[in-house]
Amino acid sequence: MTSVAGEPRSADVSTDGVTVRHVRTHDEFLACVALQADTWGAEFRETVPATILKVSQRLGGVTAGAFAEDGTLLGLVFGMTGVERGAIVHWSDLLAVRVGMQNHGLGRRLKEFQRDEVRRVGATCIYWTYDPLVARNAHFNLNRLGVRIIEYVQDMYGTDTGSALHNGLGTDRFVVDWAIGPPVAERLGVDPVAQPSPQELHDAPILNATTPDGGDLDVSRFFALLPPIVRIEIPHDIFAVLAESAQRAAHWRTTTRLAFQWALASGYTVQRFLHDGSSGRAFYCLTRS
Repeated sequence: MTSVAGEPRSADVSTDGVTVRHVRTHDEFLACVALQADTWGAEFRETVPATILKVSQRLGGVTAGAFAEDGTLLGLVFGMTGVERGAIVHWSDLLAVRVGMQNHGLGRRLKEFQRDEVRRVGATCIYWTYDPLVARNAHFNLNRLGVRIIEYVQDMYGTDTGSALHNGLGTDRFVVDWAIGPPVAERLGVDPVAQPSPQELHDAPILNATTPDGGDLDVSRFFALLPPIVRIEIPHDIFAVLAESAQRAAHWRTTTRLAFQWALASGYTVQRFLHDGSSGRAFYCLTRS
């Protein structure tokens, strides 16, 4: 089946009865708006309206949903396509999966559908953002999709979006690059970066090695050493921390922000995300060539 920008392609149907495809009807676009409210709250001021969700597809954008057999919208991905320094790129603005359907692979299927669609219009990479403190998103982005962290932006969307998920935490974000053309190593003709051994990871210093109730963070002690591998710890569940203590959650934000800003400015690259099931601790692993 052939299609042009703005028209749906053949649907991606799985054996579990969930269909991933372009959003088509007015009622489906309204369901996308409702899912945003369910995800980020009714007071969220950054909701993308039905009109933009619809017309963006005429210009190579993607508004796709995961639909149950009865037509219920289970998940949504939306992004815009544009030009950056002469290259066609795509910015993925939002990904949402309905509560109760998370951890069933729908997020990955939506991203893969988005990837395939923007490849059709000639895009070579997809950008998006996520909160570095959200462990499940770190695992999904780094370990499942293999994105590259290219920037840390403090309060990218301001300090108050109206969503309870951002209240007290602000909107610090990683900007990520998901290369959807040939792998980076293949394009550049170089070997992939060697992964640290388990022992090297265990011995790597933790840049924000203070307790959430501890004293000031001082990363300057690492400046003269610049160890080849470092770790930055985040909580297993930042929203549980926030529910218990806004002060502790804010401390996590402050210490990780300082650690990431110092590490990225010092030539480190985020390589992977690690979760120690026995201790419940979670870490980013960063390396420096």
